[in-house]
Amino acid sequence: MATGTHTVEIPVDVQAVWDYVSDLEKWATTVPAYKEHKIINDKQSIWTFEGSVKGIKKTIQAKVDITEWNEPSNIKFVLKGLSDNFTGSGHFTSENVNSKTTMTCRVEVHAGGLSGAVLTPIIKWAVPKVASRLTESIARKIAVFS
Repeated sequence: MATGTHTVEIPVDVQAVWDYVSDLEKWATTVPAYKEHKIINDKQSIWTFEGSVKGIKKTIQAKVDITEWNEPSNIKFVLKGLSDNFTGSGHFTSENVNSKTTMTCRVEVHAGGLSGAVLTPIIKWAVPKVASRLTESIARKIAVFS
C-alpha cells in the first residue's frame, strides 16, 4: 500500500476552504496527471489520469465515491480502479487554528492482482507526490480566490 499525507496552513477561515474543496469543478484540474473527469452524481465521479514514469506512458481510470461529506471540515472518499486493479481511500480535513485553516489531504492506494507487483513501486513513488502537489495547489488557489 502507498500512502501520501500533506498538511498546509491557509490564511483564510475554514468556511472558505470548504467552499472551495466541496466544489469539485473548482480544483479537479489541479490533480497531478489529471486528464478529465465525469460527474455521475453528487457522490460519484470517474477520473482519468495520464502520465509517464520512466518513459512508460499510462492512462488510468478510477471511480471515486464520496463516503462522508461533513461541512465544513471533512470529506472522505474511496477509489476503485476501472482500468487497473487498485483500490484506495482518502480524505480532506480542515480545522481553524489561530484565524487560519490547517488543511490535510491523505490518500492511500493499494494495487492488487497480478499487476500489483508491477504497480506497487510506482504508486509508492507517486502517491506521496500527488498528495503533496494537490494540497499545495488547492491552498494556492484558495488563497488567491478568497
